[in-house]
Amino acid sequence: MKTLEQCTWKALKIEDIFFITATKSGIDKNKLTGEKGSTPYITRTDTNNGWDRFIGEQNRYAKDDGNVISIGLDTQTVFYQPIPFYTGQNIQVLQNKHINKYTAIFMVSLLKVQMLNFNWGGNGATLGRLKRTKIMLPVTANNEPDWAFMEEYMKNKEHQLLMQYQKYITQTIDSQQFTPPISSRQWRVFRIEDIFTIQRGKRLKNGDHITGKTPYASSSAMDNGIDDFISNTKNVRIFANCLTIANSGSVGSAFYHPYSFVASDHVTKLENNLMNKYVYLFIAQIVGKMGEKYSFNREINDDRIRRETIMLPTTSAGTPDYEYMAIYMKNIETRILQKYIDTKLL
Repeated sequence: MKTLEQCTWKALKIEDIFFITATKSGIDKNKLTGEKGSTPYITRTDTNNGWDRFIGEQNRYAKDDGNVISIGLDTQTVFYQPIPFYTGQNIQVLQNKHINKYTAIFMVSLLKVQMLNFNWGGNGATLGRLKRTKIMLPVTANNEPDWAFMEEYMKNKEHQLLMQYQKYITQTIDSQQFTPPISSRQWRVFRIEDIFTIQRGKRLKNGDHITGKTPYASSSAMDNGIDDFISNTKNVRIFANCLTIANSGSVGSAFYHPYSFVASDHVTKLENNLMNKYVYLFIAQIVGKMGEKYSFNREINDDRIRRETIMLPTTSAGTPDYEYMAIYMKNIETRILQKYIDTKLL
């Protein structure tokens, strides 16, 4: 197939490519009704495809159709929405007959670049500006968007990534070690303070955040606990290759962080230099269960977390069997990845 460089490109107005409408629902979060369900509720967040939560039927509001592109004008967030959804406010919906998973992903990357030109100052995003904005697209001989190329290009990119994953999984399977079932292991109670170095993060007010690329870990139960990216280096605590457990907010949410990050005072670091990624992932599931004992009104303070205990599989000497935990989690990872690849390659 052609490369991007071999294509003919042309600047086209967004309104000439898409049918643009306001969302059908636009539900204020405080007005959501009913129990949890299976329909995404889209907000202007820039994470999780804009999905804030899954909700049940909202009888007073209509759903937006799936297979469209959503844009949060004031936050400049752009995502492909594959299934029907409800939204919060200030969301625009872009659709046309050529949109599918692959053409949408191609378009989203270009739209995001253009949305960077909008800001909170004098060049704020409005529907009129959105419609007049131009994007560069590969075109056919008739100067129409080359949808066939966009789809084939993204399918090819996906296939290349799948082949890389398949190679990795095959290598992992070839080196996979047998692990006895968990039920056959001897388990023992350990105090948290005997396993980990414990340290709470440091308070950093929202108004003091400086935009950057370093993850900021707080008490969110989503996105690995990351709720911002900052560049602060003074009066902060920076950790890496450790667990965090939320001591307030989403109390008990535990995550592994292989990267450097700034820790807020709403999380506590749990670190052990004998652990690797897989051991941390194994223990994170166990540590996270502690949250069942706490609530928003009963936080995990420093004294409480030091007194907490967890059950771990042990060696014949009665010490934590980190080797077993690592192999166990590697095998689980391999099975999940192989299942994903098998599904994608059908």
